[in-house]
Amino acid sequence: MKRLVSVVLLVCLLPLPALAAPFSLEDLFAMEWAADPQIAPDGEQVVYVRNFADRQADRWRSNLWRIDSDGDGHRPLTSGMQRDLSPAFSPDGERVAFVRAGEGGAQLHVLWLESGQSTQLSQLPAAPSGITWSPDGRYLAFSMLVETPDEPMAQLPRKPEGADWAEPAKVIDRLHYRQDGAGYLKPGDRHLFVIAADGGAPRQLTEGELDHGSNPAWTPDGESLIFAANLGDDAEHEPVRSHLHRLDIDSGEIEQLTEGEVSHGSPAVSPDGRYIAFTGFDDERMSYHMPRLYVLDRETGDYEQLLAELDRPIVQPVWDRRSRGLYFRYTSEGVTRLGYTDLGGDMRELAADMGGVSNSRPYGSGSFSVSENGRYAFPLTDVTHPADVAVGRNGENTRLTDINGVLFAGRDIANAEELWVESSHDDRRIQAWLVKPADFDPDKQYPLILEIHGGPHADYGPRFASEMQLFASAGYLVLYVNPRGSTSYGEEFAQLIHHAYPSQDHDDLMSAVDAVEGRDYVDSDRLYITGGSGGGVLSAWAISKTDRFRAAVVAKPVINWFSFALYADASAFFSKYWFPAMPWEDPEHYMTYSPISRVGEVNTPTMLLTGEADYRTPMPESEQYYQALKLRDVPAALVRIPDSSHSLSNRPTQLMSKVAHILAWFERYSGE
Repeated sequence: MKRLVSVVLLVCLLPLPALAAPFSLEDLFAMEWAADPQIAPDGEQVVYVRNFADRQADRWRSNLWRIDSDGDGHRPLTSGMQRDLSPAFSPDGERVAFVRAGEGGAQLHVLWLESGQSTQLSQLPAAPSGITWSPDGRYLAFSMLVETPDEPMAQLPRKPEGADWAEPAKVIDRLHYRQDGAGYLKPGDRHLFVIAADGGAPRQLTEGELDHGSNPAWTPDGESLIFAANLGDDAEHEPVRSHLHRLDIDSGEIEQLTEGEVSHGSPAVSPDGRYIAFTGFDDERMSYHMPRLYVLDRETGDYEQLLAELDRPIVQPVWDRRSRGLYFRYTSEGVTRLGYTDLGGDMRELAADMGGVSNSRPYGSGSFSVSENGRYAFPLTDVTHPADVAVGRNGENTRLTDINGVLFAGRDIANAEELWVESSHDDRRIQAWLVKPADFDPDKQYPLILEIHGGPHADYGPRFASEMQLFASAGYLVLYVNPRGSTSYGEEFAQLIHHAYPSQDHDDLMSAVDAVEGRDYVDSDRLYITGGSGGGVLSAWAISKTDRFRAAVVAKPVINWFSFALYADASAFFSKYWFPAMPWEDPEHYMTYSPISRVGEVNTPTMLLTGEADYRTPMPESEQYYQALKLRDVPAALVRIPDSSHSLSNRPTQLMSKVAHILAWFERYSGE
């Protein structure tokens, strides 16, 4: 008997394998992820933004953390329920400037790394952006909105003391008067400022009723700032076009450096001061222009394109310390990568799988930084984890953090299978991914969700996405596709839907569904479709052309291009770049590609899901479609997310609500 008891005790004391639980809505409160990793000038440590959810306030928060480049010394630099953002090392590496956004607004702060002490530098009336240190470390440059005094158009009688009158009228006289995520804009323009790094009043460097850009770059002598802006009389009507300018800090004089009908931005001055790297394109009024890499010689004023043969979008140029080459970020076939090129155009890839910063859906995201010795830091992701911090040099890369390691060790995390299919329209190769439940069994059958990305000029890839994980945890296969119009496959591929959206991109999507529907484990009687923004457009379009889907959730869609072009928050862009003419000049074109024109062909039970504060695809778009479906007696529901902008994820519970309603709608029409 004693022997039996001893054996039982021994078994009880042995470590048992953890029972993994499905990834759940509750895990959105526990999950954290890295963003904006900034490596010190000597390459020995990284400071990054660590994002998390505030369960009590239902807000996204962030603090600054640091970690040594060998993985040691991982600890927080700031704490608290606010948002600490945009860290920037001083040239000597001893201080970090950052923005703290809280209830009192957003202000500049500086933190001393040796002591851990920090101080608030500013008392600004608006949020600063584009923070950058002067080469000598004495100043910080930034941009900020400067409000224009609002003079009333009409005078009312004097209000009696204690009277309860209605709020005064709001007079709008600008073309761009509201912005998704920001609401109705305060009248004013962005201007450039400098502030002493040890505090004091900021000095405004530019003035006038024109935006002067948002990300200035210092020249090495500290005498000038390079910035990108449209300072012409047509600025309000030409939101895409911009030129490089040089601002002399002492005199305030501004010199325009580039010419033409172009969009030039993201300036980076070489350490020796001779060159300015930038990205841009010639403006040909296309719905998509691919950003390319250029270098301007300040001695001659001429500039030339680098990597003309790289048919991929290039962003964020960063010089090496010898002024001989540039690091940059680009995306190819759904994977965001870090590249390097010398001035002769000899290029190599240094890292892949960057991103995971925007982790609701698997979009590309993230930025990198480079030290003086060539070590770089970047956010690393894959389908199974959000962004962690990684460092590398010359293509030899190391992941430093595993922020969600403990949480995910107890969760069933789904992975994805990459596949390529041929489009039924023209046999073009189309890339897609199939997410399978973590406990996937090929001998069982699973329902399938087609989830369509927005943009439409964007791309999905093998990146972590909480929505896909939640769908997979609920027992669904999830198919996501990069149809024509998507980026990361070359400019021609992205421009195939120019003035023809939606069109053959629908064929690409259905070809991907066809390719997986025939697999034994796919239940062809339980196919579902959803997508947001541009994906909402294509979802609404698809259910007017096929009845193969048991139910649809059309999220934040455009239903009527005529109303969208005149009501969305960027009408000057959409009306000129997405359409061949203004709505009143060619109403037939607008209606031909509007899903509302095909609502008479829809039989699929359809839910509309949109944020009430969405100014990109405003609520009336969804309401039109909902009313049309109800008038036709098609099963329909309209879900309005209060106080939510276009992202539908401004707050953790808004993202939860989106996913929960999609799953509830599909479950209602599961046939079980």
